[in-house]
Amino acid sequence: METREKIIIIGGGFAGLQLAKTLNNKNKKVIVLDRVNHHMFQPLFYQVACGRIEPSNISFPFRKIFQQSRNTQFRLTDVKSIDHANNKVITNEAEFTYDKLIIATGCKTNFFGNKELESKAFGMKNTQEAISIRNHVLMTFEKLILEKSRSDDGNWNIVIVGSGPTGVELAGAFSEMKKEILPRDYPYMNFDHLEIILVSSTEKPLAVMSPEAQEKSEKYLKELGVKFLSGEVVTDYDGDKVYLKSGKDIPSNNVIWAAGVTGNVVDGFPFENLIRNRYIVDRYNKVKGYENIYAIGDIAYMETPKYPQGHPQVANVAINQAKNLGKNFLKKNKSEWVEYEYKDQGSLATIGKHRAVVDLPFIKFQGLFAWYFWMFLHLMLILSVRNKLAIFFNWMWSYFNKDSSLRLIIAPNKKNNTQQ
Repeated sequence: METREKIIIIGGGFAGLQLAKTLNNKNKKVIVLDRVNHHMFQPLFYQVACGRIEPSNISFPFRKIFQQSRNTQFRLTDVKSIDHANNKVITNEAEFTYDKLIIATGCKTNFFGNKELESKAFGMKNTQEAISIRNHVLMTFEKLILEKSRSDDGNWNIVIVGSGPTGVELAGAFSEMKKEILPRDYPYMNFDHLEIILVSSTEKPLAVMSPEAQEKSEKYLKELGVKFLSGEVVTDYDGDKVYLKSGKDIPSNNVIWAAGVTGNVVDGFPFENLIRNRYIVDRYNKVKGYENIYAIGDIAYMETPKYPQGHPQVANVAINQAKNLGKNFLKKNKSEWVEYEYKDQGSLATIGKHRAVVDLPFIKFQGLFAWYFWMFLHLMLILSVRNKLAIFFNWMWSYFNKDSSLRLIIAPNKKNNTQQ
């Protein structure tokens, strides 16, 4: 009986999950390792942070996904290092041997080494962080209604640092929350004091998109009342004030950091295998210097003629690198392997109701139709029918009622905190 090749995948994000699905029920033994027990649909984290949808609507348990699988297993564990000399993955609980190892650990928020920022500002790269933002923002208003003397000192400003898709989508959602929802929840508070401030190091929002998308998104932000600070760089944050390179400061207790990401690198690799905290890989996603270790998605740095500085860290790249690698693994001869080539399928962002921008390879459009296109595409990418229906219902309820019933403050108790 032929021994099945053992493939370990570290990380169950877009790349890791897609690879596992490509290899599902094939003649391989696949083990997925992750520190959480579910896949998360990151593009909608901002809606969790704003109380528009529940975390469960965009979270999919791995054990449910692979419930009918004959060859794929999941292990909940935190990977600490890789012993590549002995083909072992070292975790807190156990050691796992492999024939092939695939690193799909994705990215985390990049605070550029500023420990003060890291400890006081909120990132938004996982479900827990999105829930923490929702809790903290809502607690701000609960405290202010008790401390009315502080309601005009600017401390309740919501400051979002970074004007990529995450930043503009958050700014738009919080602006609509300020206009439509908060005055009904807190009828005795004056929300004229609340400012949504988007701090951008670039002159226009959505710098990676087309000039048309940049101009339109800036217009939409202004229509929604967002204060857009262009060409500004945040240098520090002490929990009360955001300090800018220009010498200005912004009082705020709510700072969300969406200004960059950095790779979740696993210990066990020399520095020369990395560029900008991403593993250097060839056109087959094989890590430089290793014959049986691969990296896919945001953590992989692959230079091609079309992308000499590496691919953008977006879901489309992660998913298609995983598909390509999975198909290569299933071929009998390595001579049949196909190099990865990225086909840019475009980008899009929404900035509030009826406001979105879409850049496709063959057309660019903005406004109402772009907003419907954004909703349809994201709904189709959600994994399960149950979750699609739940999100669709929440969206329709919010659309017609301009409200949401999901503004729950759910924080871990002190006992749980001490055990973490």
